[in-house]
Amino acid sequence: MEFNRFKSSLSKLKNLELPGEEIQMKMAPMERLVELKRLAQNKSNANKAGVMVLFYPSLSNHTQFVLILRKTYRGVHSGQVGFPGGRYELQDRDLLNTALRETEEEVGIPRSQMNVIKQLTEMYIPPSNFVVYPYLGTTDINPKFVLQEDEVESIIEVDLNHFLDDNSIISKKITTSYALDLDVPAFQLNGHVVWGATAMILSEVRHLLQKTL
Repeated sequence: MEFNRFKSSLSKLKNLELPGEEIQMKMAPMERLVELKRLAQNKSNANKAGVMVLFYPSLSNHTQFVLILRKTYRGVHSGQVGFPGGRYELQDRDLLNTALRETEEEVGIPRSQMNVIKQLTEMYIPPSNFVVYPYLGTTDINPKFVLQEDEVESIIEVDLNHFLDDNSIISKKITTSYALDLDVPAFQLNGHVVWGATAMILSEVRHLLQKTL
C-alpha cells in the first residue's frame, strides 16, 4: 500500500476502541493462556517496557514497519524477533518516552522524526516478568537504520501487504526456554517466525488496520 494513502487512513484508527486481550490471545499458544492466568498476580510487581510498532515509507513509497532480530544471549528472549524498545528507566517521563528513547538507541531513528498515533493494549510476559506497553507510530522518512550492536542482530523490514495477507499466519512447533516442541500460532514474515508477545501485539495491530484501511 502506498504510504500517503496509509497515513491518511490512520485518522480513523485514532478513534477506534482497542480490541485488547481477546484479539491478542488469538496468537497465544494454549500453554501461554494457562500461564498468564496462573501468574497474573505477579503483574503488579513486574518490570515495565515500552516498544514501538513503527510504520514508514520504503524507497518506492510502499508502507513498511520495522522488527528487529535480537542478539543471542543468556536470556528468555535470546535470538527472537521483536519490536524496537526496552526497559523503563528513571529518566523517562513515561512509557511512551521509553519507547521513543529505546527505538532511537536500538535502530537509530531520531525520536523527533516519530509521530505516535495510538497506544495499544499492554501485554504481560510471564517468562521475563515484564509488562510491555506498545505504541503505534509513523515516520515520514525512509529510515537510515543504525543498529545498537550489542542488542540488535539485524533489521527486518516488513511490507504491510505481506503482513495483512492471511497466508502470513501459520502454526509452528518451537522449543522455548520453558517448553519443548510447543505448537504456537505465529506470523511468517520475511522468512522469520514471529510468535509469542510480538505476534500477540501484531494481532491487535492487524485487527485495527483491517478496520481502518
